[in-house]
Formats: sequence, structure tokens, C-alpha cells
Amino acid sequence: MNYTAPGKPAVTFRLSKAELVLVFITMLWGGTFLIVHNVMSVSGPMFFVGLRFAAAALFVGLVSARALPGLTFTELKAGLLIGVTIMLGYGLQTMGLQTINSSQSAFITALYVPFVPLLQWLVLGRRPGLMPSLGICLAFVGLMLLAGPEGGTLHFSEGELVTLVSAVAIAAEIILISRYAGHVDVRRVTVVQLTTASALAFLMIVPTQERLPEFSWLLMGSAIGLGAMSAVIQVAMNWAQQSVSPTRATLIYAGEPVWAGVVGRLAGERLPGVALLGGVLIVMAVVISELKVRRASKASTRVEGDAPEREAGR
Repeated sequence: MNYTAPGKPAVTFRLSKAELVLVFITMLWGGTFLIVHNVMSVSGPMFFVGLRFAAAALFVGLVSARALPGLTFTELKAGLLIGVTIMLGYGLQTMGLQTINSSQSAFITALYVPFVPLLQWLVLGRRPGLMPSLGICLAFVGLMLLAGPEGGTLHFSEGELVTLVSAVAIAAEIILISRYAGHVDVRRVTVVQLTTASALAFLMIVPTQERLPEFSWLLMGSAIGLGAMSAVIQVAMNWAQQSVSPTRATLIYAGEPVWAGVVGRLAGERLPGVALLGGVLIVMAVVISELKVRRASKASTRVEGDAPEREAGR
């Protein structure tokens, strides 16, 4: 018996305008890995991250200037906490790009998706469901292959390790954003978190003993360009995800390492076959982590009623 609503196809590959915007954003993200990798030839990671987010904070601040005077303590707290995770996530990711190529970095960074339920379990005691658990296991296998076993033993380079930690920080960022979503003004929180990330990155130059770079058009152009891109992406994401579910959005974002791999390939990067297989498994893990298993009973009669449950599971 067919329970599909009349006039509504069971499966559709048509993308809405909002979803097309998210696909375009994902393509932009994929290209940023190679840009940052190239900038590391003229700048240290923390200086570049600080400069990049200073530019992003300036762009968002100019657009949101009228809303800033209404900043609340909760928004300040949320922005500071999220800003710390942004600095750690992007700072460590940028450090990793000094020694690993953009394709490897993108695949390892994508682990933030299965890391979200894992982190919620370890920190908040929320056990992940079946599909997130399968995604975590598959991501682990993919990471092992991407790291490249040598001589029968696993060997993680320094770049791979710091990028892995950056994925954990990005997962923490997502959890914090979800924690404060709906209780804060997005514009004000975005300015605070970008400013915080920039200030902390500049401060980290001292303990890391990073040398200040000489003036470079590659550095300035990349920082301003990526700063503007970050501002546009933030605004576009906030608009698009008003009508796109978190699950569907995350599945679109799963294409980020794929686009990064395509851009890296065009630029001459080559991953070994085993590492490439590991990257494919990580992308599969991201997709599987976001799939939901419906109960057999009532699944056909509660098609519309399931949607709120899927949203609440995020």
C-alpha cells in the first residue's frame, strides 16, 4: 500500500534557492583550504587567523552597526565562548596546513560532524543514536586510512594531529551555537565571536613565538578576501537555514572536503589511493551521522509529525 501523499514525489533531487546557496557556500569553503595553505608560505598561522577574523569582524560590524548598542550579557558570554572555539578551530587547522596539503586538511576537518554527538556523549552524557554511532566508527576507520599506516603501525604527523584537534574545537563551536540559538541576536553575537577569535589569535603570537610576517599582497589580499567571504557566508547561512533543516544543511556541507579535493587536484595535489579511500569513508561517515532511522510503526502515518522530532534531535 502506498502512503505517499498525493501529488508529492517520494524522492526529489530538486534544490530550493536556499539549498543552492548552501551548495555555493560549500564550494567556497572547499576552495579556502588551498588559499590558506598557500598563504602559510608568507605568514605564520596565528597572525593570519587574527588578520582574517579582524577583517570579518569589521565587515559584519559595519553591516550590524545599528544593532550593536543592544548587546546583552548573555550575548557577550555566548560570543566570547564561541570565539574561543573559533580561534582554536581555525588556528589549529591553519597550523596543520603548514605541513599537510589542503585535501588532507579538509577531510580531517570534516570529522567535526561525527565528533558532535561524540562530544555530547563525553561531556553532556547524551548517548548518540545508532546512525551517529555508525558514523563515528566509520570516521575512525577513514581517519586511520587517511593517516597512512607505515610499517604496520599508524603514524600521525604533527599537522594531522593538530588538524584533528581543530575538528574537536569546531564540534564544540557547533554545540555552543546550538546552546545559545534562539536566545541571542545573531548579528551582535557574530561580531563578538569574530572579534574574540581575532584578538585571541593575535595574543597567541607571543606564547607560540611566531615571527611577524613582512608585508605581502598575497597575505593582505587573502586575509581581506577570506574575511569578506566569512562575513558573506555567515549572513547567507543565517538566511538559508531559516528554511533548510539542520540535517539537510549538514548533508550539503558534507561536500566541503570533496570540493577541497577537487580544487587541490586541479592545483596538482595528489593523495595516495589508501588515503583517498579514507577520505571517502569520512565523507560517508558525515552523511551517515546525519541520517535518521524511523520506527517501522507509525512511520507511514506520521510523515509530517516526524519533522519536529528530527529537528529536536540536533
